[in-house]
Amino acid sequence: MHLTVKKALKSPLHDIIEVASAIAGTPLAHHIADWQCSGLDQGSVVASEQRKIENIFDKDRTDEALLTSQMAHRQPDVSSLIEPYRGELYLHCYRLLGSVHDAEDMVQETLFRAWRRFDTFKGEASLRTWLYTIATNACLDALKKRSSRTMPTAVYPEASVLHPNEGRTAEALWLEPFPDSWMGEVIENPEARYTRSESVSFAFLTALQVLPPRQRAILLLSDVLDWRASEIAHLLEISVSAVNSALHRARVTLEKQYHADKQVMMPVNSADEEIKALLSRYVLAWETDDVAGLVALLKEDAILSMPPIPAWYRGPEAIYDLLLIKFAEQKNQWRFFPTSANGQPAFVVYRLDKPGNFYKASGIQVVTLDDSSLPRKIADITAFLSPSLVATFGFPLQLPE
Repeated sequence: MHLTVKKALKSPLHDIIEVASAIAGTPLAHHIADWQCSGLDQGSVVASEQRKIENIFDKDRTDEALLTSQMAHRQPDVSSLIEPYRGELYLHCYRLLGSVHDAEDMVQETLFRAWRRFDTFKGEASLRTWLYTIATNACLDALKKRSSRTMPTAVYPEASVLHPNEGRTAEALWLEPFPDSWMGEVIENPEARYTRSESVSFAFLTALQVLPPRQRAILLLSDVLDWRASEIAHLLEISVSAVNSALHRARVTLEKQYHADKQVMMPVNSADEEIKALLSRYVLAWETDDVAGLVALLKEDAILSMPPIPAWYRGPEAIYDLLLIKFAEQKNQWRFFPTSANGQPAFVVYRLDKPGNFYKASGIQVVTLDDSSLPRKIADITAFLSPSLVATFGFPLQLPE
């Protein structure tokens, strides 16, 4: 098979597209339509199709060998075949739904459907493509019954101590943080319009949730996962022109809602000694009730939000006034434990339960660091006040006494 493909890669454009069509399991006409709609010259199309063919082989070569071996014995271990995709399916469902809990439910549903229907998998497309098809359709079915999620900064005005607007609301569904440990071994695709870390940032996800569900799915498949329009059309059972039209509308909307040039984030895995020191000072300030020390770590336009409370605060002065009140409620009430979420540093937060004299789960804080200037500062604090998220991150709901 690989020898045939390598030979075909030296052939004219039609042969290149024919090979890509055969590998992807989608009709040849769809691939030709992709090229005609793209406006690219023949040389660019050849180079692009070659890269995508190589990527397909790199991703699926090991799984293909395993699948072939098990099929030869007529007793495929379905669980061992589909389980390696759990991490990337979590991430895909999370981007679509904006909820780690909903994503977990949809991944379980996806794996159950795949196990139950595995006899319908004929190998015409890769196992990965087949699983993504199931997962995407499961999420789209779920979104028919659920509202889109958002963040307080997108729907409520800036608050102050004098105008707090702090009442919890059941009207809005809020985005949830995603544990980095759930991302698994997801390989960065250099051809994608958005990087993995950018595509899980709260700024990107908030803008993404504005899109209608089908446009959201099409944009993710195209611009994050780098699927061809013909592959997306096959998944959604619509025409290539319908995919291209929806993708155009999605990009126009996203450009209005999301400004990539303003999102300067420090990836958690590149933290140097200066970043570690900054985060240590941040934790120390919380645990020792040092409001002034905490505010000194913030940018001039830093934001503090606390979903499900709709109020959010901008700037050191407003945040100082709020925290001064919160910290005065009781002394030494906070305990922080480091983790990571959405590609950023995060902390599992516990708060002292004074009557019981123990620390119980409070929620997850995600800290966005600004790397646009030195010394580095904290640009955003998102405090998710949901104790159930603590268990999702693998921590207990109560600290040992």
